[in-house]
Amino acid sequence: MSDSSENTNAGANEQYDLLWKRPVIRIGVVTMLIAAVLSFGPLLYLYIVHGVSIDIRTALTAWGLIVAIFGAFYIVEPVSFYPILGLAGTYLSFLSGNISNLRLPCSAMAQEVVGTKEGTRQAEIVGTMGIVGSVVVNLIGVTAAAVIGAWLISVLPAVITDAFRNYTAPAIFGAVFGQFAMREIRFAPFALAIPLITLGLLGLPVWIVIPASVFGTVAIGRVFYKKGIVKPK
Repeated sequence: MSDSSENTNAGANEQYDLLWKRPVIRIGVVTMLIAAVLSFGPLLYLYIVHGVSIDIRTALTAWGLIVAIFGAFYIVEPVSFYPILGLAGTYLSFLSGNISNLRLPCSAMAQEVVGTKEGTRQAEIVGTMGIVGSVVVNLIGVTAAAVIGAWLISVLPAVITDAFRNYTAPAIFGAVFGQFAMREIRFAPFALAIPLITLGLLGLPVWIVIPASVFGTVAIGRVFYKKGIVKPK
């Protein structure tokens, strides 16, 4: 690589850090901290206005139950989602929620439509725009659903409402799996086999199954790349 190319890349990296990365981190950290503090707002309201309090031991016990069920997500989700969400997308997604069933597919689809390569600066910016769009649309949709959703459910036949409750989430996650499986279909059988074995056959707890499924598939993918079975795209 020539000196001029190196200088150009160095300048581009510096501009990217200055105009994108640093502001994203600064704003992201502030907004996440504000959201964390505001999460205690309802509790403070109940305590100050109505005098309702809770025993610390009870609160810690409840927190421990939540950690036992969802603790694996604390590690798995940031690590596994970051390559698709990027820096800004990670802040936005963890602040707005619905990551795996909405933010992640929207980010991936935006990158795919534009044709950017995953992990690049262009892909992060495009993916972030996709997430921003999903947040706006989701906000409008949730507001509309809150207004008319209860009424609509009440007039629909029971067979339809039961189908919504039982099959909506599996349909969404199945579509997400299919979207990513098509990128390298040879990984898909392993991604399915690991949870089937650990959960279905061995009966391991979910907090073990989730990390094993994510990092196990990543490890298999790395072996495939090292052996030359799968070529980088």
